[in-house]
Amino acid sequence: MTKTDENFSHVSWKPGTMIYPLPAVLVSCGKSEDEYNLLTVSWVGTICTQPPLCYISIRTERHSYEIIKRTGEFVLNLTTEKLAFATDWCGVKSGKDHRKFEEMKLTPEKGKMVDAPIVKESPVCIECKVKEIVPLGTHHMFIAEVVNIQADPKFIDSKTGAMHLENAHLIAYSHGHYYKLGEEIGKFGWSVKKPDKKKKLPPKIQKDR
Repeated sequence: MTKTDENFSHVSWKPGTMIYPLPAVLVSCGKSEDEYNLLTVSWVGTICTQPPLCYISIRTERHSYEIIKRTGEFVLNLTTEKLAFATDWCGVKSGKDHRKFEEMKLTPEKGKMVDAPIVKESPVCIECKVKEIVPLGTHHMFIAEVVNIQADPKFIDSKTGAMHLENAHLIAYSHGHYYKLGEEIGKFGWSVKKPDKKKKLPPKIQKDR
């Protein structure tokens, strides 16, 4: 940290990764049960809407790196408060030494469009196929196309088809720590929404009419 410049209200830090909070996802990979593995990734995000593209960035020394590079596919499994311990554990233990699904008592199920397994306990599982690998430095970025999404039906409104992930108790990652997500404070477009002209009249006026 540098000294505070009296001309600025903020303090300068050295350049680094400070875009937080981020998702903490369990990335599942492998084409057969004997190589199924889980990796925790927070360098993850959306790149494009159509076609639906996302990315994960992984260190080359990670066990899952070679699996994903060879198979060309993976699944992003969103994580919840109940999965928090497994999420952290899978991020610090290596698949070279551990059978992560078994040790964390998680259930692998076949993907519909990929051979990589989904995590049954995850509310949303995003199946991806790698389109490009970009070497960057400490991490290589896997750019992938979303080819299918599997979601737990208990979070989907049976009447409207809307997904209510606020009921899934998702977690986020920020600078080495995991957090619960808070309450909704708005929705997209609410800042420019025009007032409803059909305002209800006060009860007394309605009664008089």
